[in-house]
Amino acid sequence: MKTQQLNTIMGKAQDICSRSGGRLTEKRSRILELLIVAGTPLSAYEVADAYNKNAEKTIQPMSVYRILDFLESEQLVHKLSSANKYVACSHIACNHAHEIPQFLICGKCQSVKEIAIAKRIVEELEEQVSNAGYTLTNSQMELQCICDACLASAA
Repeated sequence: MKTQQLNTIMGKAQDICSRSGGRLTEKRSRILELLIVAGTPLSAYEVADAYNKNAEKTIQPMSVYRILDFLESEQLVHKLSSANKYVACSHIACNHAHEIPQFLICGKCQSVKEIAIAKRIVEELEEQVSNAGYTLTNSQMELQCICDACLASAA
C-alpha cells in the first residue's frame, strides 16, 4: 500500500473517531495501521507481536484487545468470530453509505475479502429467523471459500 493511500485512510479514521467523540490515539492508530497493511487477519497476540517489533515501549495483548474493541466500536475493524482474528474495514475511506459487510475467507491462504450485501437481504433473513421463533443477534456472515489465486495454483 502506498503511503498516500494509508494517510488518506488514517485521516478518514481520525474523522470518524472525532465525529463519534472518540480519540484515535497513537497506539490505536498504530494498531489500525498494522491491520490495514497486514494483508491477512491477525489475532490480538499477532497484533501485539507486530506492534512490539518496532515499538520503544511494548504493549500487552490485553491492551491490544481493548484497542481492538474500540476500533470495532468505531467500525474501523471487524472481528472474524470463526478465527478470533481482526481485519481492517476495507471501506474506511469511502464517502458513501455502506451495505451490510460480509467476509469471504480463503481456506488455503487465509486471505479475506470484505463484500457487502443489501440491507433488504438481511431484513429477509431476520424475518425468516423470527418466523422460526428466534431473534438474529449478529448478521455478519463469514463464508469459507477458496480464492482465485489458490484455485489457480492447485490446478
